[in-house]
Amino acid sequence: MGEPASVPVLLEESQRTRRLTLALVDDLDERQKWGEPLPDLNPPIWEAGHVAWFHEYWVLRFQGDSRDPAPSIVADADRLYDSSAVPRAARWRLPLLSWDETVRYLDAVSEAVASVLLRRPDDARRRYFAQYALYHEQMHVESLWYTRQRLGYPAPRLGVLPPPPPEATVPKDAEIAGGPFMLGASPSAPFAFDNEKWAHPVDLPPFGIARTLVTNAEFAAFVDDGGYRDPRWWSPEGWAWRQAEGAEHPLYWIQDGPHSWAVRWFDQVLPLHPTEPVVHVNWYEADAYCRWAGRRLPTEAEWERAACADAVPGAKRAFPWGDTAPAPGLACLEAWYGRPVDVRALAAGDSRDGVRQLTGNVWEWCADWFRPYPGFVPDPYRDYSEPWFGTHRVLRGGSWVTPAFLLRNTWRNYYRPERREVVAGFRTCRRDV
Repeated sequence: MGEPASVPVLLEESQRTRRLTLALVDDLDERQKWGEPLPDLNPPIWEAGHVAWFHEYWVLRFQGDSRDPAPSIVADADRLYDSSAVPRAARWRLPLLSWDETVRYLDAVSEAVASVLLRRPDDARRRYFAQYALYHEQMHVESLWYTRQRLGYPAPRLGVLPPPPPEATVPKDAEIAGGPFMLGASPSAPFAFDNEKWAHPVDLPPFGIARTLVTNAEFAAFVDDGGYRDPRWWSPEGWAWRQAEGAEHPLYWIQDGPHSWAVRWFDQVLPLHPTEPVVHVNWYEADAYCRWAGRRLPTEAEWERAACADAVPGAKRAFPWGDTAPAPGLACLEAWYGRPVDVRALAAGDSRDGVRQLTGNVWEWCADWFRPYPGFVPDPYRDYSEPWFGTHRVLRGGSWVTPAFLLRNTWRNYYRPERREVVAGFRTCRRDV
């Protein structure tokens, strides 16, 4: 694998990410910091302590080569914050640090990590673990966003840019040439998680993929046509989920008249924006819509091929628009715009084939189960990927609240197919058979 990020980059990005972590918890009152024990959520105050523990464990206490790590600076930290050992349901009953103590723990760990990195800037192994822990914190930044939405807390008070203007029209499908394609990360990549390793050949037939994400208006047509009440459009597993859940429309939608919808947006009820992407739908809902529309979800190989295409044969772009880092005007990430944007906006971030918003706005469900690539070997943090193979579905691309530093075209996200609270939507492919 290539060289991890430099110490100055890691420290700058860590400081910026920490400001986001604190901003997403600090303004909550004591009750809100604990939240409510709902499935798949964590107490926000636990997430912050877990972030500190993860940095401390992997950068300072462990180094991937010891089964007897050094003690934590916080008594019982492993018993409180080790997500591999503490069941989710138990996290609401733990004697956690107070918020002030949690902030001091975060600060102490950050200072110690910065000190060791500055003393040993050429230690690539330590920088690897620092980058791993940084990415981990950025994943928790996103989970704090959707936890606040799920619990109906106020939207975080973060500065936002004016929304980017949409184009009037965007053609329906991009035609993607078939042929051999190397799926996954190259060994020369600066960083890759174990589930991205390594690039391996797949053969893709030509396919047509939607240039834009499925919108609220398009999904509302499915709902209004009785899509949630017609088993023809659902897989057997999806129909069983829909019946058990009693789902009649996407999570957070509120009907405010015949064929008229509003949405709960954090602690407010707002009109549903028809040309924003549908979001907070699970894999079953995305799959049912595709069946109703005579379309299908892209495979993750098709998604990555659409995102990576480059003018140089065999080359792969890091991002749909090229190799420059994400920024406003190219993608909707990191709450830059305060919410998802119109699916027709951000043409500057198009892929070479004219597919829009493959990075940012909403995570995109793919057809595939999350499985290992050939020759998979787990990273030192063995619980990152291996336990979830075969039970989760793949998502690609990032969302409007994903930190920009986290992403690249080969990055694989994964959730169980019934998860609705995550910031996920989808685009479709033409069904050729």
